Amino acid sequence: MVDNKLKAFFDRKVDEYDQPSFIKYDPVCIPHQFTKKQDIEISGLFAAVFAWGNRTIIINKSQELMQLMDMAPYQFITQHKERDLKKLLSFKHRTFNATDLLYFILFLQHHYSKADSLEKAFTQWGSSLEEMLTGFHSYFFSLEDAPNRTKKHIATPYKGSTCKRLCMYLRWMVRQDKNGVDFGIWKKIKPADLVCPIDLHVARVAKHFNLLDRKQIDWQAALELTAYLRTLDPKDPVKYDFALFGLGVIEKYC
Repeated sequence: MVDNKLKAFFDRKVDEYDQPSFIKYDPVCIPHQFTKKQDIEISGLFAAVFAWGNRTIIINKSQELMQLMDMAPYQFITQHKERDLKKLLSFKHRTFNATDLLYFILFLQHHYSKADSLEKAFTQWGSSLEEMLTGFHSYFFSLEDAPNRTKKHIATPYKGSTCKRLCMYLRWMVRQDKNGVDFGIWKKIKPADLVCPIDLHVARVAKHFNLLDRKQIDWQAALELTAYLRTLDPKDPVKYDFALFGLGVIEKYC
């Protein structure tokens, strides 16, 4: 049974945070600098992968990488020469270093040689988000000599991860957002099938409101939370990520 008072409260919080003013202070501001679909996909992927820790640092490091790619990431990845990669060798964000970056570029170059969108890198593996994320992980590391160290930067439900950053990235790419925070440029995944990004902040808020019983913060917890959010809005459950994130990270509600 839906708690109508709680739904109304969360809906107000979604309206409060799902606004253009939210963009500037969130990593989603990085892909918002671009209009070309592939530039949005690539810059969004890097911004999402970098998204742990201080948000200002995440945004600054993502912007630094875009500048190293001449603010044209798709062109850089598909047309670069070997000498162009030298300027990337000093790039580092927390545990993400040049080895990881060069492999990301190699994979993206490989994928875009076969497809015009990164969407296919997810959707070709199945219809559920779990199948897509698991398939994407296998595909991402299918190239010869994929560095083992880079595997910590691409999560998979197969290992029980919440896949928080990839779920956030998919929200950006898939969700139809009338306020323009999320892009909605991918059409083969339905917003209804997305899984809510969950971390300690979101889980804390969810548990405060009795939306989540599971103690362990893992993939099953992400599914459990999303299942509840679907009772509030079956067509767009992950819009409540705005409410949960805002309450936990910005308002420090509990």
